[in-house]
Amino acid sequence: MALDPLPYETPVTERDLDIFTQQLGRPMRAAVSVARRCVCGHPAVVRTAPRLPDGTPFPTSFYLTLPAATASCSTLESAGIMRDWTARLETDLDLALAYNAAHERYLARRAELGECSEIDGISAGGMPTRVKCIHVLVGHALAEGPGVNPLGDEALRVLAATWSIDRCQCSETTEHSTEGA
Repeated sequence: MALDPLPYETPVTERDLDIFTQQLGRPMRAAVSVARRCVCGHPAVVRTAPRLPDGTPFPTSFYLTLPAATASCSTLESAGIMRDWTARLETDLDLALAYNAAHERYLARRAELGECSEIDGISAGGMPTRVKCIHVLVGHALAEGPGVNPLGDEALRVLAATWSIDRCQCSETTEHSTEGA
């Protein structure tokens, strides 16, 4: 399946790699591009290769790195929303079909970056039958834009009260500049 380019994707810079290290507390592995940025220019979602440099399969193609976003997703997960949304997938056929389409698109995006037979058919976040990780769904929704991952879009709506890609909440420990954005 040929896909349009990601709407917000930009190359990874050396500065981005430094910011990833600050955001994650360790170097980012297998970074291919920045799939979405905060309004201040900091990386928010990194697009990663399907295999880490040491050869380990890595199914998370869209890795949410922005600390405020990851914290908000963790709060949402601790509220039990994953269980509720998984139950909805069992009863809402339209949602289940749209979520399965998001799963297929996630696989197609990963295939753009290379093959990794150990994770063939496995996307991330629990797709296509359950919700296992809000961070992955939000990362996917931010990278692709609205209308691709229904539960990622829904998570962004729920998170809007505490976090949004359109309001900078970057950590003060990360250099704050739009250089290279």
